[in-house]
Amino acid sequence: MSSCRPPGFIAAGQGLLFPPAHQAGQSFHDGVILITVPANPVKSSIHFDLIMAIPTAEIPTSHTAILQHAGGELRVTPNVPVPELEPGWLLVHNKCVALNPCDFKMAARFPTPGLQDGVDFAGVVVAVAPGLGQATGLGFAVGDRVFGCVPSNKQDDPESGSFAEYVKVEAIYALHAPANLSFEQAMALSPACISTVALALHQVLGLPATPYEAQELGDKAPATDTILVYGGSSSVGLVAIQMLKLCGHRVITTCSPHNFDLVQRYGADAVFDYRSPTCAADIKAYTKNKLKRVIDPFGEAATTVLCYEVIGRAGGIYCSLEQYREALCKRKAVRHHLVMGPSIIGRGVLLPEPYGVPPDPELHEWSKRFYRGFQRLVDEGKLRPLESEILQPAGFHTVLEGLELLKEKKVSGKKLVVPLA
Repeated sequence: MSSCRPPGFIAAGQGLLFPPAHQAGQSFHDGVILITVPANPVKSSIHFDLIMAIPTAEIPTSHTAILQHAGGELRVTPNVPVPELEPGWLLVHNKCVALNPCDFKMAARFPTPGLQDGVDFAGVVVAVAPGLGQATGLGFAVGDRVFGCVPSNKQDDPESGSFAEYVKVEAIYALHAPANLSFEQAMALSPACISTVALALHQVLGLPATPYEAQELGDKAPATDTILVYGGSSSVGLVAIQMLKLCGHRVITTCSPHNFDLVQRYGADAVFDYRSPTCAADIKAYTKNKLKRVIDPFGEAATTVLCYEVIGRAGGIYCSLEQYREALCKRKAVRHHLVMGPSIIGRGVLLPEPYGVPPDPELHEWSKRFYRGFQRLVDEGKLRPLESEILQPAGFHTVLEGLELLKEKKVSGKKLVVPLA
């Protein structure tokens, strides 16, 4: 690591350094300097009136991260600048990450040297930029244990990504980790999968993403339904089963027979062998040819065909979490949609069609409400961590090795988690 920022300063975006303690109110508490930032700090056009926590330990100006290089190759890269914080953001000293297929797929599909990889993270807050305000009720402070997911390989924000020693995260999308939840267990909750499934439920299937949202809707909430989650033993499949069951739905799924017990433990009401030649017929018989909603995590030709075949005679919705071949979507009574997980924050996704997504202010507001419900699910212990494999030794090189395991489809029924220290 290279040099550190001057003691008593915190970066707050656009190169702005807030004033040292002698220019503001100062006190000490539990090894942290508490600085009251003036409502009109020097050289700032932003108005704040709050307490900022600045760690006495210096934050480095550079760190190690996994970045794209030529051809989208992912490499462990030293001497990467530590992100400077914009108002309302946190800087997290990363302790643990989880691995997802998007971590290697995005770099392969959209090779752009310099972009940072990784979505899931868990660690300790080391800096809080101003801009949260007491009205938000977020209550983050230096030393808090947090986890969540961030967009990665982001064309319009290259330093966004979780495979780094220090991760920046917007506070409205950060989650407090309860004291009884280890960083590894937090990663086994699979926050990126949760946010993607939530987006699918809300935006495509027209369903509440949490039981609290359903309660708020009251009589206006859609009726509970029977829903197919294809590939239920995948990480996103197990998450989808849990979230749908929490909202009162009946869930059927597909997987290999050796994972039948696994998906049933996570709540599946019925499970079918996707390799069986009668799989589609069996599902249609079970649902009496009335199935209306399907989630397909893979978007492969075989999965799309089967999902279309099992949707009932009256039609319904095919929701894919990966790009699929529209030529296979031949039934006019079935609407088909692609969900791009990073679009949940409502600020758009800057990618070529069909992956690009325009900004959506209404979705942004909904996503903030969803994350408060997400936090409540965590606090109440209603989400079950996925069965996980903790890869060793700790560190970024093990992250790359784990991504190869995912790429080669050598992982089934478990979440890969890598400690960083």
